Amino acid sequence: MARRTGYALAAPILFRVGEESLDVTPTGKQRVAMERLGINAEASDWCWIGKIPHPPPDVLRAAGTPRLRPARLPPLGMIGAVLGAPFIPLLMLLSLLADAEEAVKRALGTKEEKERERARKEGDKRRDAAIAQQDLDNVFDGNWHGDAGQFLLRWYSHSTHHERMLLATREGIVLAAPPRRVSMGREKRMEVVARIPASEATLVDPFSGEFETSILLIRFRDGSWLRVDTEELRSDLHMYLLRQPLTD
Repeated sequence: MARRTGYALAAPILFRVGEESLDVTPTGKQRVAMERLGINAEASDWCWIGKIPHPPPDVLRAAGTPRLRPARLPPLGMIGAVLGAPFIPLLMLLSLLADAEEAVKRALGTKEEKERERARKEGDKRRDAAIAQQDLDNVFDGNWHGDAGQFLLRWYSHSTHHERMLLATREGIVLAAPPRRVSMGREKRMEVVARIPASEATLVDPFSGEFETSILLIRFRDGSWLRVDTEELRSDLHMYLLRQPLTD
């Protein structure tokens, strides 16, 4: 695939939301996308999807029996996992000690700190309830004949890598990934694996910024949706969506 170079990055643009200014200077990930893929992204982040449920036999046959799981970890990655296995108990112990330290700090905290902790827990409960209410603990809306279900069936046919870089552009949604699963160097090997025009689907934060989550939806024009989880909580994509005009 030919590479296009020589992009001139625009100067930072500041959007004002309430009393907060949001700097939308292109991030490192967006620069990689511009240089590697020739795409001018408004925002981007690495993301993944949950486990794809097994579709009904007739749906699977009609789709040509596509791949429903990512490829296994490459040999290099498997060697790294084996070498790192002996350190897992130590990491678990350190995690337990950190949790214990946090518990002690909370117990000895000031009244204001305890109030903030209670508010955080209450927010987590409301978030979890909202996720369950909207069935967002599933990877898609459940309709295999809908646009989201049909797109999900082709997810790993596009690339066997377990992650995608999702790029929001003015023309729509672009997904990029290495053609095959890799254990390192994903940015250097990625290429465009799918394009979804804005006329066919939109990117949505189902909570409109109310909760700090990694959840985003690709919502198709027929109302079906596909959940993706971003690498970062309240990622560049979430902040980009907060700057967009509200729609129905």
